Amino acid sequence: MAAAAITSLPQFAGLKPQLPSTSHCKALVSVQPMKRRGQGALGARCDFIGSSTNLIMVTSTSLMLFAGRFGLAPSANKFATAGLKLEARESGLQTGDPAGFTLADTLACGAVGHIIGVGVVLGLKNIGAL
Repeated sequence: MAAAAITSLPQFAGLKPQLPSTSHCKALVSVQPMKRRGQGALGARCDFIGSSTNLIMVTSTSLMLFAGRFGLAPSANKFATAGLKLEARESGLQTGDPAGFTLADTLACGAVGHIIGVGVVLGLKNIGAL
């Protein structure tokens, strides 16, 4: 019984299987590759510099960096109180900017700008406007 189970398993020589000469191999089902039916929910087109997706991302990131640089958003040197008022404080971070915009502020505002931009792109794509 064990010898019959071993002989029914496919045998390999290198990377190519050695198919037995019996007729049961004709009953095997061949696997067809799956066809892509579209780009899915995340298939945003970014064809060129002036594409709508690119313009949305550049605008959202630029507006967030502008808000952080000119004191309209919280930063390392300005924190928000419970009433959403911005108050100045000394963070101890070095900066050469007269407004005190640091590298940490640049990275944080750029990341938030990208998050806002991705939300806008995916929202417009969901309603079919993009």
